[in-house]
Amino acid sequence: MAHYLAELYTPKQAWLDLSEAERQQFFARVGSAMPALSALGVEALSLGKVDQSKLHASKHAFFAVWRCPDDAALEALVSGIAQSGWHDYFDAINAGGEGTDFMGHLVQLGQAA
Repeated sequence: MAHYLAELYTPKQAWLDLSEAERQQFFARVGSAMPALSALGVEALSLGKVDQSKLHASKHAFFAVWRCPDDAALEALVSGIAQSGWHDYFDAINAGGEGTDFMGHLVQLGQAA
């Protein structure tokens, strides 16, 4: 079964203090790692701004949802994000693991201790 990572993140002051050129250099470094992750089967399913008008919206500004073929690819993604320096610039929360269908998730919830 596929594994997924859901990220929520908000820029830190360190990001806001970067010049446009510094931000572009950071984006180039992050982008250069994407081919290796893609070769592992990592896919960015959706990325965007959090709609604060939705009920129970996160206070984080942005989200990303990734799909990975297995736990090893998920670990490579999470490790790669950390190694990029992402967390120096963004306050982030990760939720990742093996996906299941709706009924499988109801079983998981039913077994929650």
